[in-house]
Amino acid sequence: MHVQEWLDTVPAAAVYAVVALVIGLESLGIPLPGEIVLVSAALLSSQHGGIDPVVLGACASAGAVIGDSIGYAIGRKGGRPLLAWLGRKFPKHFSEGHVATAERSFQKWGMWAVFFGRFVALLRIFAGPLAGVLRMPYWKFLIANVLGGIVWAGGTTAVIYYVGVVAEDWLKRFSWLGLVLAVVIGVASMLIVRRRASKAQPDPEPVVAGE
Repeated sequence: MHVQEWLDTVPAAAVYAVVALVIGLESLGIPLPGEIVLVSAALLSSQHGGIDPVVLGACASAGAVIGDSIGYAIGRKGGRPLLAWLGRKFPKHFSEGHVATAERSFQKWGMWAVFFGRFVALLRIFAGPLAGVLRMPYWKFLIANVLGGIVWAGGTTAVIYYVGVVAEDWLKRFSWLGLVLAVVIGVASMLIVRRRASKAQPDPEPVVAGE
């Protein structure tokens, strides 16, 4: 919620840039909350006419693909010493156990690990650098990277955007329903009170002729 509130204070162009940058850095191998930023921005776009969800999805996809590609190049050049260095800098994310788990996934699934890794927080950070370290052919990595980035970023943006629109529309209908219900209850209460009040009034005494 704090991320969404902060994004709401900056121009639309800055929102696009922040989303692309954070997702790009996360894909490069730096543990950042890319998914949280994307979800917050997509939800904001459903409530903010100045943020285009199509442009947002395109920027998120570009950040994912470019970040993963840079991470692949760094991993290919740095090799396993890079993973050891990352383990010292980010022991929570790049521990030996996490690296071993990710490596087994890559060895078993290959390109699919890159594609589906985009949807898993741990593999999303590992995908680019680890594919480079394991020297996966770049054309295979690029295909899986592009497809995974577009499906994940574009799909997440679309789903959250439409959920936000439907939720806002439902809340508006609910507010109108509540207003109508309150008016009906108020009018009914007034009529009941008036009816009871009229029954409670004493009948006027008969007037005797000649008085």
